[in-house]
Amino acid sequence: MLYRPNIQNPFYRELCGLVSKHMGFDLLIERVLDQVGELIGAYVVGDYAKGLDTGTIEVAIVGNVDSEYLERLTKRAQEELHRKVNISVYKDETSFMHQGHENVLKLIGE
Repeated sequence: MLYRPNIQNPFYRELCGLVSKHMGFDLLIERVLDQVGELIGAYVVGDYAKGLDTGTIEVAIVGNVDSEYLERLTKRAQEELHRKVNISVYKDETSFMHQGHENVLKLIGE
């Protein structure tokens, strides 16, 4: 049986936050985002943003980041979360928006 969240529900974002806290994902993302460079925005995209835990967490980062440091933090994140973590970096919001992500959870940004 497959369950999917109702993203129209007014409590959807709060429920995603609870799941993130339970997984330890919120603290890890904070740590990564605080240390990688000058960020304009950061978003969870893909299945996790839909509310599906498929074992892969996809994060889109917009800004100027230290790619070597980001790679080390990504490896550490995978070990701590026991999930694959894919991080895509975009130089500006326009580049990110052109990717056409259907579901997006904003972590930081205007």
